[in-house]
Formats: sequence, structure tokens, C-alpha cells
Amino acid sequence: MSTPYWIWQQPDWPHFNWQNEELGPLLRSCVEAQGRLLGKMGAVDQFSECQNILDTLLQNIVTSSAIEGEQLNVGSVRSSLARRLGIDEHGATNARSEGLAELMLDATQGYDQPLTLQRLLTWHQWLFPENSDMLAKPLLVGQLRDEAPMQVISGRIDKPTVHFEAPPRAGLEKQLKVFLDWFADSRHVKERDPLLRAGIAHFWFVTLHPFDDGNGRLTRALTDLALAQGERQAIRFYAMSASILEDRAGYYRILESSQKGSLDITAWLSWFLRTLLTCLEQALLRIDRILVKARFWNAHRADGLLPEQVKVLNRLLDGGSRGFEEGINAAQYQAVAKVSKATATRHLTDLLDKACLVRLPGGGRSTRYQIVHDISNT
Repeated sequence: MSTPYWIWQQPDWPHFNWQNEELGPLLRSCVEAQGRLLGKMGAVDQFSECQNILDTLLQNIVTSSAIEGEQLNVGSVRSSLARRLGIDEHGATNARSEGLAELMLDATQGYDQPLTLQRLLTWHQWLFPENSDMLAKPLLVGQLRDEAPMQVISGRIDKPTVHFEAPPRAGLEKQLKVFLDWFADSRHVKERDPLLRAGIAHFWFVTLHPFDDGNGRLTRALTDLALAQGERQAIRFYAMSASILEDRAGYYRILESSQKGSLDITAWLSWFLRTLLTCLEQALLRIDRILVKARFWNAHRADGLLPEQVKVLNRLLDGGSRGFEEGINAAQYQAVAKVSKATATRHLTDLLDKACLVRLPGGGRSTRYQIVHDISNT
């Protein structure tokens, strides 16, 4: 008898195993970061929380599609999400953005609803709306894949490299039922850590590859559902797809190697937990910025600042690639606020007097100004 090449050909498939002692430290770090994040969210005001939820869900949708090489109309997706979240943002939407918003919110808000085959088929319909112009070839939308072998290949046509092959179509319904029964039952097993459960669900479902297309995106939506169930939170505050995108090559590499390995999926779960930890740490930094911003404006709400000054201060408070991490000079203030050189100088002097900004070492044209974060010392 030939040696099994794909994991689903192993005699004990799908009875996975893993090394708890190897995963333990990572798992503890993830649980600690997750707890800190949920704790800090309680200190965020309602408006900031709504905006953060919108930004996080948007990031999750956009990056999940980017992993597959698809660039979405970000404005349309944001508008579709905002409308469903009751946020007053006006913008054009389309069938694609409406479907993606419906899918994301169902996965994260509907965490108490059972995951059934019909729910998966509905997700697939939302992923590929009937009037979408993105379909290059006819797909079985809202149906399981056909009898053709499901393979991911590269290289020459006459000598292709098969990176992945899914289980055959025959028996797919039975395999999906085993998965869905496990997904329902494992949620209530106290010994099964919710984060490990999410990692197992991700790997198992992507291995089954039940649809013609969209399997990766549905797998990540299913992972969002599993994580939301573990937290018992209707909305999650971190976008795991964004962290997966940052190591897209590593993601495909670990999936491929694990598909060709034994039923010991320790390597996959280790990658999954490391990626989740990165995601949680980034979310903690984002929440810290939100809290700093809230404290800053509580201290300066009565300062009578001009709209141009508020705009620049918010850019500095938001940080990131566009936030002038090294401080802002007069020329940059002038460009952001769209004011004259003399007005920029006057505005900066006023912000210094009101202890909104502090002058950094240096002088002349190179003088830079930084936000005053420590409100208690102003």
C-alpha cells in the first residue's frame, strides 16, 4: 500500500493531534493579550468604539480579499458596513460590497447561530453576488464544487507542480457533516481551548475546499466566527486577515507543508497562534492610541481651537504612516491645514501656549513639534 501523500488520505483523518507543551507559551500569551484588549475596550467611549469596529471589520474584509489578490472598492465596502452598523456615512455601494458586509457581520455578530451547510451556502452567495462583474468564469454559486479535481497548481502545463489537492467530490457532503458536527460540539468542550479550536477549524475547512472558488475567504470568515464564539463578543476588535496578509507567503507555505504532513498539526497551530498574537498586539496599540486621543480631547475641549488646528492634532494623535511620528514642522502644518506660512506659524504658537504641542530640540526651519500625550503634566 502506498504511503499517503495528502493529510486527508491518512487512515485516521480527521483526528488531528498536536504538542501541547510546545504550544503552551504561545497560547498563554494570546489569552493574556486577548484579555487585556477586551478589558481596555471597556474604557473606550461609544463613538470611538463604533468607529474602531467599523475600521476593524473593513480592514478584515479588504485584507482577506487582498490575500487572494483581489483589490476591493474600499469606499463601497465601508459604506455598506457603516449602514448596517448604524453609522452615518454616505457613499455608493454595490452588490459586491453589500454581500461582503453581510457576510462579515453574520460571521462576527451571529456567533450564537449554528453553523450549518445552508449557512455556508448563503455565505458563498454573498461572496459571489449574482450581478457581480468579477466572475471571469461561471461558478457554482451557493453550491458545492463539481466532480472535477480541486487542485492548486503552478509551473508548466506539461509539468505542473501540485501544491494542494482537496479530497474528491464523492463523499464531500459526509465530510462536511463531520466537520460541522465537530464545530458545534467542540464549542462546549471545556478542555478545548477556543483559540486552538479556531486554528483547527481554519485548517480543517480549507483542507476540505468545498467550493469552486472563495474557499480561503470563507475559511477566514469561519475563523472570525470561531474567535467570536470563544470571546462571546458580538464584534471583534482585531482583524486577523490583516496579520495573515503581512505574512502571506508564510501562510501559504505552512498550509502547503501541513497538507503533506501527518495528522500532527503542531506546526500549523504554532503559526496560527503567532499570527494571532501579532494581530492582538497591534490591536492593543490601536486601542492605546484611542484612549490617549480621548484623554487629550477631554483636556482640551474648552480651548477654542480652530478647525485647522483640530485637523492637524488628530493626524498627530492617530499616528501611523500618515501621523508624523517624528513630529511636525511648520511647512508640514501648512500643507495639512492648507493655510499660509504666516498662519501656520501663528497656529503653532497658539498650540504651544495651550500645551497641545511641545517644541522638540532643534531650531530654525527644522524645528518640529510633537503632541503632548501626558495630559497630567501639562
